[in-house]
Amino acid sequence: MKNFKKLVLSANAVAVFKNVINDNGVAALLKLLSCDNNNESEFLSRYSDFISALYEKNDDLCEYINTLLQNDENIYVKNSAKGNVSPVLAKAVENELSFFEELSKITSDDVKSVIQTEVYLPEWQNSPLSVKAEYENKISSIRTTGYGIYAEHRMFLYKDNEIVPVKYPDPQRLSQMSGYELERQKVIDNTMALLQSKPCNNVLLYGDAGSGKSSTIKAIVNEYWEMGLRLIEIKKNQLYSLPDVIEKLADNPLKFIIFIDDLSFSTNDSDFGALKAILEGGVAGKTDNIVIYATSNRRNLVKENFSDRNGDDIHLQDTIQEVMSLSARFGLKITFSKPNKDLYLSIVENLAMQYNIGMAKEELAIQAEAFALRNGGRSPRTAKQFIEYLASK
Repeated sequence: MKNFKKLVLSANAVAVFKNVINDNGVAALLKLLSCDNNNESEFLSRYSDFISALYEKNDDLCEYINTLLQNDENIYVKNSAKGNVSPVLAKAVENELSFFEELSKITSDDVKSVIQTEVYLPEWQNSPLSVKAEYENKISSIRTTGYGIYAEHRMFLYKDNEIVPVKYPDPQRLSQMSGYELERQKVIDNTMALLQSKPCNNVLLYGDAGSGKSSTIKAIVNEYWEMGLRLIEIKKNQLYSLPDVIEKLADNPLKFIIFIDDLSFSTNDSDFGALKAILEGGVAGKTDNIVIYATSNRRNLVKENFSDRNGDDIHLQDTIQEVMSLSARFGLKITFSKPNKDLYLSIVENLAMQYNIGMAKEELAIQAEAFALRNGGRSPRTAKQFIEYLASK
């Protein structure tokens, strides 16, 4: 029989994985293990509380505890990411992992054996995995797997001053995209330089709507996230928070694309200066594990009127240079132009193959052109909408 009293006492001494100890399921299990075996009613109540908490996530105790350990953001995992773990901290973690290993192996039969009751007690599973070995393996590859929410997710949003995961990210893959190969390769090459800790540029993808600018960035993240690449999308009206986001990511071992979609400014926009300072020249610059990828329908990013060039500004040329300077601070600028007829039809044909559309090439071209004419002109987006329309029929 396992020594439940020792396990409960050991739990009180856990320091590094305190968040795991305070988890509802683990706390309920420890409360059950410390129950007075002579009080059947109290025992059944605590057993029920634990099962309820466990079943919400998993019916396997080993898997449950393993997930908690894998996702825990603690001082050890952060120091491991920086390669700065002291012998004292390493020893503490070694002992605490041994405790969780033993806790994860407690079976429902172990617990039921300490009480005599005629009431049915639901059971749980114990998979053969070693939570200690799994955690040690995670630490050995932390620079590509990450930790906390970054280990489980690949795309994120900045919301209410916090970085939160996108549970259902766009699944677009590079293999599903056709056309714009030269443009896309430039973004891929820059991203690979980031992943290899080589010099890389902030990137501005500009051009016509629906030409695949945003999809290119998302597809690249889906392609290379297992190499340690993550994406965090920031809205234009959140640009003032960029220094805070960068600070949150500075010590993370992963590589991050800060993604700003459909970027444009008016000439008196307060967010203009916030982005300009980050891209170059500000005190709070970006770190080596971060690049900024922005998409825009405007090459110069700033909406101008003729009156702006003929206004009453004394130093008019300086004002114009200020407006033009923002896009110049992106080291790599890539144009995604509206496709001509041949490129559009090539994209349509490739998508038709992916969706198993069995239509003659000539008929496909005629219908694709007609669809584009009715829906704002040729673009990769229009091509995909046309093929999805055919697939739905």
